[in-house]
Amino acid sequence: MKSKIGMLDLREGATIYLDKPLGWSSFSLVNKFRYEACRHLGIKKLKVGHAGTLDPLATGVMILCTGKHTKQIESLQQGVKEYIADIRLGQTTPTLDLESEPTEFFPTEHITEEMVRSALWQFIGTIEQIPPIFSAVKVDGKRAYKQARKGRDIEMPTKLITIHELELLSCSLPDLRIRVVCGKGTYIRSLARDIGVALGSGGHLTALQRTQVGNARLEDCLRIEDITPFLEAHVEPLGQEAEQAKTNQ
Repeated sequence: MKSKIGMLDLREGATIYLDKPLGWSSFSLVNKFRYEACRHLGIKKLKVGHAGTLDPLATGVMILCTGKHTKQIESLQQGVKEYIADIRLGQTTPTLDLESEPTEFFPTEHITEEMVRSALWQFIGTIEQIPPIFSAVKVDGKRAYKQARKGRDIEMPTKLITIHELELLSCSLPDLRIRVVCGKGTYIRSLARDIGVALGSGGHLTALQRTQVGNARLEDCLRIEDITPFLEAHVEPLGQEAEQAKTNQ
């Protein structure tokens, strides 16, 4: 992406691939790009949206759309996604990742690499999955995470998701690293939990990186520090006179 594109008109519409840093929310990344783009263009407002939210503790591919390209967000979200996930067996957390402390502990001495490989096969294909209670899924018209933070008991709805590929990259028990290729709506945190259950134990994420969304791959993404140089190279500033002229049209 970085080397193949020419000049862009962000107000008319453009699609940008970014590598979301650890600890940033998807909303924060959108705001950062919008701020830098508006400052570069010399305007006050710019329509920017993103395709596919990432949790703050996840990193990797985020697709941003500006202007009329925001109409493509729904179709972009349908693209197949690839993740690299680190899982810790033998314990679970309320959020199913490191955003909360472990609250339940389980044995792992019985688990072998052969058992892990066998268990992973159970999750390939179209399967039922229960989303995390700390997620944006709506239950009775309200976001689940808002209800969970208030200590309310929530019965999460089961949903059908598709996992195309599931590969064990490393196995240093109780820690696993897997590669997941999946469709829209798959929660890797839930997958970590369910793999733990399938192994007669527990499990939660310790790290997650999204390496692909549709045609966008991690190596095509801009890092935070790349945004300003990218704008300088590929976006012509409007300036006050050009902005005023566009406003009056």
